Amino acid sequence: MFYHTKRMQFEAKPEQPDPVYARKLQELIGGAWGEMTVTMRYLFQGWNCRMEGKYKDMIMDIATEEMGHVEMLATMVARLLDGAPSDKTAEAAQNDPVLGAIIGGMDPQQAIVSGGGATPSDSNGYPWNGRYVVASGNLLADFRANVTAESQGRLQTARLYHMTDDPGVKNMLKFNLARDTMHQNQWLAAIEQLKADGLEGTVVPNDLFDEEHREHASTLWHLSDGDASQEGQWAHGTAPDGDHEFSFVANPEPLGGPASGPKPPEHLYATTWETDTMLRKAKNTVKDKLT
Repeated sequence: MFYHTKRMQFEAKPEQPDPVYARKLQELIGGAWGEMTVTMRYLFQGWNCRMEGKYKDMIMDIATEEMGHVEMLATMVARLLDGAPSDKTAEAAQNDPVLGAIIGGMDPQQAIVSGGGATPSDSNGYPWNGRYVVASGNLLADFRANVTAESQGRLQTARLYHMTDDPGVKNMLKFNLARDTMHQNQWLAAIEQLKADGLEGTVVPNDLFDEEHREHASTLWHLSDGDASQEGQWAHGTAPDGDHEFSFVANPEPLGGPASGPKPPEHLYATTWETDTMLRKAKNTVKDKLT
């Protein structure tokens, strides 16, 4: 079960309303890399984890924390919208072009749909999508995706930090930045723990290495202009898994035949040489009958 306390994890009080920034802050709530995404991602990863113990407990700890982050941001949005114009928007815009420009940056759904509060959507009003959730059941694959999520989330938080001068907003974002720092390091440490515990290797999944075409498992194919890619560590030396040696293929050749699909069924009416021949025969038949 989950237990809710009225106190937030950290304070969320702006010094003054800012409806335009409230719209921007929606990205951290319902965007692809927002707090709703990591909340649901970690919850489903925890629920899908088949091992009781430290991994499942850690995942559920951070999942529950992220619920609190959604609450903080939703509260901040509501406070930033405090006193925002709604019923006289058109009149105000006509009388004051500057005010009209400010109002024009608001999200009207925050007034129309949520009554001056946050919505489960991004900064463009696009609804949060469950397809943002990654929960595969493989902890190494999931933890790597989590590092990406926390990296993108911290990047967007940092950008938003520079888009406001409000001390109260900045104070909350400083806390969010710190937690994103912790979470990036947490997932990186968890990846190393999986390896130390012998549960996973480097490549996901840790299987079928004797089935794959090994000669293609460590070659970088040079397939674009510029050859500087061969200077990186990914083109020479031992691979991170310790089992492959990187190499650079300067002039790769295609290994397969022409990319042509099979002849489609006639009732799909796809254009083929056979279709063209058939149509010409049909026309000739009709022409012969008419003559």
